[in-house]
Amino acid sequence: MTAAAFFDLDKTIIATSSATAFSRPFFAGGLITRRDVLRTAYAQFLFLLGRADADQTERLRAHLSSMVAGWDVAQVSSIVNETLHLHIEPTVYAEAVALIDEHHAAGRDVVIVSASGAEVVEPIAALLGADHVVATRMEIVDGRYTGEIAFYAYGEKKAEAVRALAAEQGYDLESSFAYSDSVTDVPMLAAVGNASVVNPDRGLRRLAVEKGWDALTFVRPVALRPSFPPPRRSVPVLALVVVASVAAVLLLRRGRHPRA
Repeated sequence: MTAAAFFDLDKTIIATSSATAFSRPFFAGGLITRRDVLRTAYAQFLFLLGRADADQTERLRAHLSSMVAGWDVAQVSSIVNETLHLHIEPTVYAEAVALIDEHHAAGRDVVIVSASGAEVVEPIAALLGADHVVATRMEIVDGRYTGEIAFYAYGEKKAEAVRALAAEQGYDLESSFAYSDSVTDVPMLAAVGNASVVNPDRGLRRLAVEKGWDALTFVRPVALRPSFPPPRRSVPVLALVVVASVAAVLLLRRGRHPRA
């Protein structure tokens, strides 16, 4: 059996949220209204800080699911592919790139596991040379999102997907690696024999000490220059708007402090 390396995406491989990065082009494309952005602001900050409880997370998920209902799949994929290099490429951590290269050099597959939508995660994974992707997928009917979630890659569901992929690909999880910045990914980290937390807060760092997990610090975003274009496939969406609230807060701050 072979081993694999499982990486969370947001704030683990990239120094931002993959969804936040596309908030401006999605707002410009008419998919997100200002009201939508503001409505999710507080809930999303709780999510980013790891302070959202199960009920708050479920309410946010339900709101976002209803928000994307009716979106045109082709339009979503077009916006993502046209702006990927502008909004994502400069935010990739050099330390993450080095780790991915090390795992590939050791003969291990690299798997990106993210709660963000597959239409965002898959092109980024292609830029990084990842071998597989686990991401949230939305239901599509007649080229549009229904608002129903086919698979939500969050919490325990991530761990279940990792175990299923390991069984399918023949990975030895005890010899495998996992990396994440989020306490919500503890089930995924616990599913492998070699877990590491990335840029952890105090609580997650304390948990890592208890579990015997390494704590890594990533600080150097670098611009990638891929030799191939992102894939043209149209795949489902969910978390394109999950962190759009951050952009709204920045706009509010700018309004309060014009010179900034």
